Amino acid sequence: MTTPNKYKERILIVDDEKINIKILVDLLKDDYSLILARSGEQALKFSFQNPPPDLILLDVVMPEMGGYDVIKQLKENELSKDIPVIFVTALNSVEDEEHGLKLGAVDYITKPFSPPIVKMRIHNHLKFVHQHKLLDKLAYLDPLTEIPNRRRFDDVFQKEFSRATRNETALSTGMVDVDFFKQYNDHYGHAMGDRTLQGIASSLKYSLKRPADMVARYGGEEFVIILPETDSDAAMQVAERARRNVLALNIPHLYSVVADFVSVSIGIITFYPDKILTSVPSAESVLEQADKNLYIAKQNGRNRVVATVFGD
Repeated sequence: MTTPNKYKERILIVDDEKINIKILVDLLKDDYSLILARSGEQALKFSFQNPPPDLILLDVVMPEMGGYDVIKQLKENELSKDIPVIFVTALNSVEDEEHGLKLGAVDYITKPFSPPIVKMRIHNHLKFVHQHKLLDKLAYLDPLTEIPNRRRFDDVFQKEFSRATRNETALSTGMVDVDFFKQYNDHYGHAMGDRTLQGIASSLKYSLKRPADMVARYGGEEFVIILPETDSDAAMQVAERARRNVLALNIPHLYSVVADFVSVSIGIITFYPDKILTSVPSAESVLEQADKNLYIAKQNGRNRVVATVFGD
């Protein structure tokens, strides 16, 4: 029986001396995935890639661009600013170490070093990084449904709106509301209500087919969908699929006046940046239009989708 491959953290080793790189490679190759750079310029190139390395071992003294200059640029870039940097250098004065730590390094190791101590320091820093990433991930998840929360939605929607505006590509957004959910909670109880929201969240997530598409819990019984590079016809198809999938869960709702089972209403708005003749609207105004379409769907009988194009 084979065991699944364990994810190996990615360590970028930066040193202009081959022998120094070889020592670190021999020490770490069995436990980590290694990226090698012989200059400060190469280090920045690898650090700005997506995904970036999990940790950087950085020499201080290198030709053209030294380690201190490298870390300054790393800390100024959004993609690399949080990567922990450990200086591994022959500079061993207190002043050098203090300067390196002031620039943002998490540790300062002087050569010659003890291999077991270096391995343990690297292990401890990567363990901290892993815990930090877990906490960060939890901060963006809704604890009940385990899908992205409103905070995560706000971040992603702003980025997708900016990208759509910049590239002049369509962006569709949907607001989803569970029909007569108050009545459901009142008669079936909040425990059943929570289970129903979990089922709806999973169904909505299943309805999205592309990695870039996202569903988040907006609050209470409301959800929101982001569909990048999606025109109005495709957005309508996704929304209808989502509506049907929720209904197909066959969750009984005797106190709904529109269906025998739990259903949702959806408001969809599609934004075409290249068709806006006046000033570019805000992301908030586009989302408000999706909310208005949701209101119309509810006013027109619920368990339906209302979709429009922004500006029409």
